[in-house]
Amino acid sequence: MREVDLGSAGLRVPAIGLGCMGMSEFYGSSSEAQNLRVLDRAADIGCTFWDTSDMYGPFTNEILLSKAIKGRRDRITLATKFGVSRDTDGGWQGVSGRADYVKACCDASLERLGTDHIDLYYQHRVDPGTPIEETVGAMAELVAAGKVRYIGLSEADAETIDRAHAVHPVSALQTEYSLWSRHVEVDILPTITRLGIGFVAYSPLGRGFLSGAIRSRADLEPGDWRLANPRFTEEAIATNSRLAAGVSDIAAEIEATAAQVALAWVLSRHDPLAAIPGTRKTERLAENWAAADVTLSTEHRRRLESLIDDGVVGSRF
Repeated sequence: MREVDLGSAGLRVPAIGLGCMGMSEFYGSSSEAQNLRVLDRAADIGCTFWDTSDMYGPFTNEILLSKAIKGRRDRITLATKFGVSRDTDGGWQGVSGRADYVKACCDASLERLGTDHIDLYYQHRVDPGTPIEETVGAMAELVAAGKVRYIGLSEADAETIDRAHAVHPVSALQTEYSLWSRHVEVDILPTITRLGIGFVAYSPLGRGFLSGAIRSRADLEPGDWRLANPRFTEEAIATNSRLAAGVSDIAAEIEATAAQVALAWVLSRHDPLAAIPGTRKTERLAENWAAADVTLSTEHRRRLESLIDDGVVGSRF
């Protein structure tokens, strides 16, 4: 497995990591025992870049990872986030980037994770009511205190990234990026390239759609948040299926899976870039992990990119 250096500060991670959000919430029912088996297997094969957030669960995803990192903390690059506030019942309380909130969230995450440091600490969403300089200033203090090693932003715009990086080096920007979500190519990727910031692509499989596993809403469990997502209405699925079918066609030609083709495309788009697909199955983990060894020809990349020329039905959120 190839590794990438996220940013210029020395954060080195596997090109394919593991997004852990779905292990606790949003994608239907889940088994802790099975999730721990996936995490154990991930550690065994070298998929050691794990991504979580205090809001997943809420809070329970970090507790899950605390169980999985015991005895192997030094092998895991652990990323978590703050900024989207929820109460213990799951209620949404808005977004905050206040300095006192940043520091309190970090301490709470450290306790839940059972560790003395966070490798990569992201602001999950930018708080429009708090200057980014205040938020990143507080994150810089956490770095100085040894509680955080590297800092990142998630879903930030180009101007915010510039302002944040001027306060303290930002090692990574995490934003959705896949064949059907290419908005970052306009000004985000050029900005982080100029600043020497790495990119972490979440939902690189189009929330599972590009794997070909979702052909109708009936393929989603009750409680799956995608049932409320504009790209997963019956009309949107019917129209967007041409994109999934095109990915599958190329996968058949190169003897790979659709998920591997979709991941290989993302990995080819920017350097440095790490992708963090999520899964709750060991077989899908192995499939995703092997995508780093899939090479797409120039013609295959051209065909994949032409699939969205007619547009994608439904907004991201």
